[in-house]
Amino acid sequence: MPGKVLVMPRPNPKQRQALMETHRYVGYGGARGGGKSWFVRWKAVLLCLKFPGIKVLITRRTYRELYNNHIAPLQALLAGAANYNKGDKIFYFPNGSTISFGYCDGDDDLGQYQGAEYDIWFADEAGQFQENWLTQIDACVRGTNDFPKRTYYTLNPGGPSHGYFKRLFIDRRFTPEEYPEDYAFIQALCTDNHALMERQPEYMRSLEKLPPKLRQAWLEGRWDVYEGQFFEDFYDRPEHYRDRRFTHVIEPFEIPDTWKIYRSFDWGYHRPFSCGWWAVDYDGVAYRILELYGCTATPNEGVRWTPDQVFSKIRQIETEHRWLAGKRIQGIADPAIWDAETGESIAQTAARHQVYFQPGDHKRLPGWMQVHYRLSMDEEGYSMLYVFKNCRAFIRTMPLLQYDSANAEDVDTDGEDHVADEVRYFCMSRPIKPRSKPTGDGYDNSPLKLFLDIPREQIKAAQKRPGMEIIND
Repeated sequence: MPGKVLVMPRPNPKQRQALMETHRYVGYGGARGGGKSWFVRWKAVLLCLKFPGIKVLITRRTYRELYNNHIAPLQALLAGAANYNKGDKIFYFPNGSTISFGYCDGDDDLGQYQGAEYDIWFADEAGQFQENWLTQIDACVRGTNDFPKRTYYTLNPGGPSHGYFKRLFIDRRFTPEEYPEDYAFIQALCTDNHALMERQPEYMRSLEKLPPKLRQAWLEGRWDVYEGQFFEDFYDRPEHYRDRRFTHVIEPFEIPDTWKIYRSFDWGYHRPFSCGWWAVDYDGVAYRILELYGCTATPNEGVRWTPDQVFSKIRQIETEHRWLAGKRIQGIADPAIWDAETGESIAQTAARHQVYFQPGDHKRLPGWMQVHYRLSMDEEGYSMLYVFKNCRAFIRTMPLLQYDSANAEDVDTDGEDHVADEVRYFCMSRPIKPRSKPTGDGYDNSPLKLFLDIPREQIKAAQKRPGMEIIND
């Protein structure tokens, strides 16, 4: 065994960059065919050879994926250099270092990591893990020794943790508990994988044949689109925040006193509640200007406020904020809040705080279509629904919602759909008619899109809206 020589093929420039990374958290990939599994195997081996006694963990969603992508190739690579224990699923190196393998396909699989300690964790195809799985397993990267503690994520756009990784590595929006200097991301496309391009040039052609959204995610590494995205017609483009073209997120501006104000609401206790305030201009364009979202730092976890706490806060906002104070606000909410079987209904509690609602139309499929109709853009890039950039819950959760696997016209209710629900109630309170017309979105050759059934001259008039004074968040 001491005479075994390992010969590492020459890495491509992106793989070399990833191999040299020393940040606490490293994201690598962002598209299909970027050589991610090769990086995981060789980085793990190099670390084990360099640091005697180090403990490395490699995970995938299932054991079969682990075996095909890592265990079998490493058995061939490390024959004579490390011993593999099939029962423990661990490679043992002569210097005391180990590579362990684990999978996580559900909450029940987290038990295998309880009490475990590792120095290095490779979460391969990490986007397929739930966010809470990632944070719980990462808590095992610890120890009192002097070995470096690092977590490497290989990932593509899409999957249950798409929003989590987009926030960390693409948008670089961090919570107070996270430190920007700990995070580094290396974008690797299939064109960076020179070995793949030489051995399998048709792989590029197979990606080019994919449907537009999947092609943009897997071939181009686009994080603003991915297959299965319910609101794929929602765009957040900071370069257009001021001109409001080809984006739904815009800079805030002062609301004219004569615009109508609406409030939409979805109740939640264990899950987040969501309240959004809307201003509607003279042309019927809706602007989400403010929101109150009852979520902890953990996505889709409610703050568990009582109805009195919720509506006391809403009342305070509506009496103190300059855009709402003194306004007649029309409230729309889920009809379920009028249920009084267990005592005072949520709607009655709201009324005690002078927060009034009318029952919204909660039909799901027509409601989602109304949201799509408002998100639709005309050929010049203007829509009938905008979101001020301070409405972070909308901006975070709406793009992450996926189609229900059992009903292709509905949202998967396992997702964080509370903002979407109250947006749906609002849109159903002011329904508009669509019409179909081919167009692009200003960036690519998009398929057929829905347009608003309003005369052309009115669309042009909508561009001549009252002047806006840009303000801070």
